[in-house]
Amino acid sequence: MAAVLPGCNDDDDGDDHTPASNTVSAEQACAALAGKSLAGATVVAAAAVPASGPAPVYCKVTASMAPSLNLEMRLPERWNGKLYYGGGGGYNGSIPGLQGGNLTALQAGYATVNSDSGHAGNGLSADFALNDTYAANLFGSLSVPTVASAAKELLQSAYGKTPDRAYFEGCSNGGREALMAAQRNPNLFDGIIARAPAYNWVGFMGQFNRTAKALAAPGGQFNAAKLGLLARSVRDACDANDGVKDGIVSHPAACNFDPQVLRCAGGADAGDTCLSDAQLATVGSWTSAATWAGGTYTNTGWALTGNEDDAGAWPTWVTGGGTVQAALQYLFQDTTVKNYLARDRSQDSLSYVWDSNLNALYAMAALNDATNTDLRPFKASNAKLILWHGGNDSALSYKATTAYYQGVTASVGGQAAADEFVRYYIAPGVDHCSGGPGADQTDLLAAPDDWVSNGKAPGTLSAAKLGTNGAPQLTRPLCVYPQYARYTGPANDAAAAALASNYTCTSP
Repeated sequence: MAAVLPGCNDDDDGDDHTPASNTVSAEQACAALAGKSLAGATVVAAAAVPASGPAPVYCKVTASMAPSLNLEMRLPERWNGKLYYGGGGGYNGSIPGLQGGNLTALQAGYATVNSDSGHAGNGLSADFALNDTYAANLFGSLSVPTVASAAKELLQSAYGKTPDRAYFEGCSNGGREALMAAQRNPNLFDGIIARAPAYNWVGFMGQFNRTAKALAAPGGQFNAAKLGLLARSVRDACDANDGVKDGIVSHPAACNFDPQVLRCAGGADAGDTCLSDAQLATVGSWTSAATWAGGTYTNTGWALTGNEDDAGAWPTWVTGGGTVQAALQYLFQDTTVKNYLARDRSQDSLSYVWDSNLNALYAMAALNDATNTDLRPFKASNAKLILWHGGNDSALSYKATTAYYQGVTASVGGQAAADEFVRYYIAPGVDHCSGGPGADQTDLLAAPDDWVSNGKAPGTLSAAKLGTNGAPQLTRPLCVYPQYARYTGPANDAAAAALASNYTCTSP
């Protein structure tokens, strides 16, 4: 169980009459917190929010922590006694809204908290890190424990008790925040969900830089037809390996597609039916492992999935729809070069040598890398970890999360020891955090809570892809790694192929 802080009632008169009850109205919770300063957090506003759509009535609390850290809590009327901390994304700079995991948790009775990680700004910009050392440290690792401590004291004041359980869930940078907490604050949370974790900051940013250079080289860019050719060729070669052709490669371990078979004769660009040597170099930069500084820093590279042409995949993250400077990978590495490495906003990131300043790389790694696989202190606290990654993620590679999981397994003493506290899931066909043709919706919060509270370790979970009306378009089992979902239903039956009941989690 995570450590909880004792209650601290430091309002002006030193007297807090809030009853120790999980059933406190939104108005009562807000009244108990109005004007309070607890654990360094000063409540700026506390207002009851009426039920609307899927959201129940709750007390919305905004608070600030000097000099520039802002947080928001949502306190339900029927509190389940637990705290849910939702992570951020990109370079943060804003507070996530009431959607996704925050909404799911609030509906289940959790009190929720989010922060901007210590600065206000565009999530694509690292400008805060150039001259504000404290903001850089808050973003790197300090904001989560700082906000969590304040949140627990605010709950004490609102409900008369600290939370019985505390959980953290984040995707992308939020997944990095999740692993950072597991590594550096192993007693802070009872359960942590790290989704598509951006844990290897130096490594993946470096590969963003390398691939951007390959795309920017003469002839290295992809148009829509070329990208479609690549994705379709991977699907044609690998889609059926999971027992059904459904447009999703669910058995990636069996996919051995060689993009060289698409090479244009002689290597020069000969149109949309083949790839030139420059375009194959881009694919090679994307898929091959990258190393810098003599192997001190590495990145695994990405797998070819067969859905590179999905709008939320390569067009968004890699090619920028034909303009490399519009791709999110380019934008992230560019602001990173300017503000962390070159420390010069006039620096052209495409001409910057990634390991030209080893001290700068080391400093950025010390701030932002969450690469430590030795989670024995986290395991010893009886906390649980869920790892999740979309199989079609073009922002961050599931291969990197697989490598982290394998590293944890080795560091804690083998598979049996790892199975006591960690599970890993890959969601085939799912883009970065959500989207894509795969089943991207899964209640991951219930799994660690049941594991922590009842000792029930999670196995196969259920995943769905929802239509615009909220109804499932397809369902799939979400298998514990290294298993994959193999189709075992009737042949040539599209309706059957859309149902999880016709798939079996199978070892490779």
